[in-house]
Amino acid sequence: MPRFIVLFLVLNFVFVFNLRSQEVKKTKVLIFAGQSNMDGKGDGLLLSENELKDLNVAGKKVKFIFDSSMGRINDNPINRIRGNLQLTNPLPQHKKKYRISKSFGPELFLGIELNKAYPNQDFLFIKRSQGHTSLHGSWNPEWTREKAAIFGEENYPKLYYDLIDLIDSQIGSLKKDSFEITGFFWVQGEKDSGIKNYGEIASKNYYNNLKNLFGSLRTHLNLENLPFFILQVGSGEVVESMKRLSKEDKDVYFIPQKFNPKSKYFYPKYKHEWNGKPVGHYNYEGMKKIGIRFFESYVNTTFIE
Repeated sequence: MPRFIVLFLVLNFVFVFNLRSQEVKKTKVLIFAGQSNMDGKGDGLLLSENELKDLNVAGKKVKFIFDSSMGRINDNPINRIRGNLQLTNPLPQHKKKYRISKSFGPELFLGIELNKAYPNQDFLFIKRSQGHTSLHGSWNPEWTREKAAIFGEENYPKLYYDLIDLIDSQIGSLKKDSFEITGFFWVQGEKDSGIKNYGEIASKNYYNNLKNLFGSLRTHLNLENLPFFILQVGSGEVVESMKRLSKEDKDVYFIPQKFNPKSKYFYPKYKHEWNGKPVGHYNYEGMKKIGIRFFESYVNTTFIE
């Protein structure tokens, strides 16, 4: 091959490489929502020294917006974060119940793993959660007082609209072409599974309610193929509804939960009791594994350069 052609190809490669290296990557926006296991009760003080270092590094590239309306101290909302990816503050009663002083949800290890895999990529995590809330009531895009009353949630926030407002307020401050919303993570279903306490209406309607939630978000965000990642929580018809929707919608991904401790999909919970009952939430190891399972599902279905 003549030298001038080789030189031309080399210079062309260098030119294209420089152009690409100067391109500004869009910030990947990930949305998180659900009840208490999305809120997160993982024991933050059990993070190893290396995990804390990983979190500190990840926080420089992963920004965290978090609203949880589970309580206030001196008129300041607990867990209202605008900053780097970080541990959160449990409510005083939760510190006693779960024997923790710092906590975290599924976003923490998802963010850590994403930063390890894509250290030059910026992320924005937006999370709205509240414990002991139903999809049929508080999270329902078609909220009515009658639906909320089934669960005693008449005076709870209308969480779907809270979430929409939170998303809009955050992405509204970003330049139009500087970001893209690439995933929605959902951890909710326990309350709608509570047939003994609330009857069957919520579990029987969970499929339609979940499909409506996803459809409403996609319509509002103008993203008809927005991926949804669902962790298996709850029981009975609620779980079957999650599985059904993931089979029918190619952009809905179901992350299973197994109860065999040897399974990859086993997520340990706290073993102690509170007022004579198991506390029933994922501990440090369980929450860490959930975050990693979310990471695996996300990177296997979402293209990141």
